[in-house]
Amino acid sequence: MKIKTYTSVYEKSWLECRVLAFLDTAYYDNVFRKKEQYDNPAIELVAIKDDRIIGLIDVEYESEPNSVCTGNNNKCGGMIWHLAVHPDYQRQGIAWQLLKKVETIALEKGLAYLEVWTRDDPWVLNWYKRNGFTPIHSYLHVFLGGNQEVMNLASKLPDLQPVQAWAHYTGENEEMIRSAFQRVHRCTGFIKKVIENDSFY
Repeated sequence: MKIKTYTSVYEKSWLECRVLAFLDTAYYDNVFRKKEQYDNPAIELVAIKDDRIIGLIDVEYESEPNSVCTGNNNKCGGMIWHLAVHPDYQRQGIAWQLLKKVETIALEKGLAYLEVWTRDDPWVLNWYKRNGFTPIHSYLHVFLGGNQEVMNLASKLPDLQPVQAWAHYTGENEEMIRSAFQRVHRCTGFIKKVIENDSFY
């Protein structure tokens, strides 16, 4: 296995790896047809074996504090938008190797921290905690589908009837939300300091 910088020649393999990796997670329906491109500089790495992508990580990073990340501090950070390992190669340390390579590059670029947001798969949350990430905030992802649930929505456009949607819930009444909607995920943000002796939160 080799870790390389992503190029567009790998796009199809990147998309396949990501969708397969997400199938057994709370992001199972988060499918891309094209690889995301970023407005800011990014670290985009892929793990390759036999000319096939088996792991990937994308980190968009800041030139100005708080322009990408939500850390609300005066240090520049990097946001991990995608981190995935093909199901046939999981639990072999590939995600850890990708993260360590990103941390090295982030340090070279003068970034103070990495940030990531993820839903409530216990093994994913535990992986981030084991790898030095600290939870900072959370809220709910709420999916609305079916007549009863979309009745909570109203369109201001004539003849436009919502069929399904998803929303962020940042209030305090989680029990009410979970009883009203079938699919609800807690989304948690994590931060990891790249410079261990740095202090910003």
